[in-house]
Amino acid sequence: MMVQSINETEIKPTNLWDAAQSQFQRAADAMNLEDRLRVILGNVKRELAVNFPVRMSNGRTQVFTGYRAHHNVNMGPARGGIRYHPDVNPAQVRAFAMLNTWRAAVVNVPFGGAAGGIVCDPRGQRSGRAMTARELENLTRRFTTEIDFIIGPHADILVPEVNITPEIVAWVMDTYSMHHGHTVTGVVTGKPLAIGGSALRDEAGGLGVELVIEQAARLKQLQLAGATVVIQGFGNTGSNAARFLHDLGCKIIAVSDVSGAIVSQAGLNPLQVERYRAQNGTLLDFPDADTWNENELLELPCDILVLAGLENQIDASNAPRIRAKIIAEAANLPITVEADDILRDRAIFIIPDLLANASSLMLSYFEWVQDLQSFFWTEQETRERLSRVVVNAFDNVVAMSEQHQVDLRTAGLMLAISRVAEATRLRGIYP
Repeated sequence: MMVQSINETEIKPTNLWDAAQSQFQRAADAMNLEDRLRVILGNVKRELAVNFPVRMSNGRTQVFTGYRAHHNVNMGPARGGIRYHPDVNPAQVRAFAMLNTWRAAVVNVPFGGAAGGIVCDPRGQRSGRAMTARELENLTRRFTTEIDFIIGPHADILVPEVNITPEIVAWVMDTYSMHHGHTVTGVVTGKPLAIGGSALRDEAGGLGVELVIEQAARLKQLQLAGATVVIQGFGNTGSNAARFLHDLGCKIIAVSDVSGAIVSQAGLNPLQVERYRAQNGTLLDFPDADTWNENELLELPCDILVLAGLENQIDASNAPRIRAKIIAEAANLPITVEADDILRDRAIFIIPDLLANASSLMLSYFEWVQDLQSFFWTEQETRERLSRVVVNAFDNVVAMSEQHQVDLRTAGLMLAISRVAEATRLRGIYP
């Protein structure tokens, strides 16, 4: 059999760890965090890189590289996403693990931060060949086996991210359960309902974006009925956010996904767009809409821009041309540090990923709790708990922002860092 390796030159270099560090240091400066805690919280606890063979459908064997990192676990087990994407790399994983620590702490959930993924091209966007279902299953089961010793419901809970389907989540749970001799539902969240998933599993991310946009609109005295919205990243979170905002009376004037972007100043019905994409496999040529590229879409004049795609979407080159009044970061680190400063100087109101992604984390926490108790809540109970936590977190961050005269991102980090720092201070250093 021939053995192939992933071409490392296809990995796009990023500065996400530098960005996460910059955000952390800015908040640490604002709160006068002591040096001892800066050193501890400014580093990841552990990192794992694995190279493993997978048998492909053509009979060949291909070696893939996967990563998992834990940032801090002083408040509880690590929890964070996995993604299958050509650009997965150690700096990205490290940065997302740190971000997930702060994201849990800002809503006061007993989780630490983790992140991971596999360098692969499941949709064939770079290679021109999509991976088959059997290849994805082999990839998932082997990766789960490789990281088995650092994951678990009391050690590290995995969460679906980019290109992770419900089937992949089920394979993760089944593989881990087979290794341990009994069903372990709590090792991963985002599961189908039949195997321990939670109500609102699919809608939580979009619902949370809608909730924080409602709070921001109230704060900025923006009338949502008739407000124009652009959705960059019409995946699970973006499409559900579009649907919830459309139900509030917002006008969705543009959406984009990996196939391209469509624009209609008359407004798009999100459900019709989803049905069209399901039938045609693309957004392009949607009736009564113009086709644009994604970069142009970001610069459309609008009241609200939802960034629900990948990281580094707005940087110093396009930040001066962004014409949204409110930006909701539904993705991880979609705005670079340089762009963040430019947008803030231009008085564009940014809802940071710490808040815009809070509902996804909370739903993950709810599912984990329900799995551990084997007691499941109704959709109404889940929605009420979710709404209460997200709105409370937003209000707490706004209060911190006003108290210290800092932007929401820095305020959210200050709140989160103070909680993790206190737990770290109380636990001390062993031995």
